[in-house]
Amino acid sequence: MAFVVDEATTAAELVGIITTAAKGLAESVSLFDVYRGPQIGEDKKSLAFALRLRAADRTLDASEIAAVRKRIVKAVARATGGQLRA
Repeated sequence: MAFVVDEATTAAELVGIITTAAKGLAESVSLFDVYRGPQIGEDKKSLAFALRLRAADRTLDASEIAAVRKRIVKAVARATGGQLRA
């Protein structure tokens, strides 16, 4: 998942938001790319994360994963004003 956020927003902030929004299903959240450029806009950056979601007691189905992604996108927007990068 890649988010376009203000330059001042840190990767650590987003990791915390993502982890909290995943409600115990985020086994790992790792930053793998930072992009700055004209497509993103001035004073903005794109932070891309690899997520591994896992439940200890079951296999997650597609609808559960989609719900987690939706919660993450909403939580990032609410906390930072960031948007999912298209």
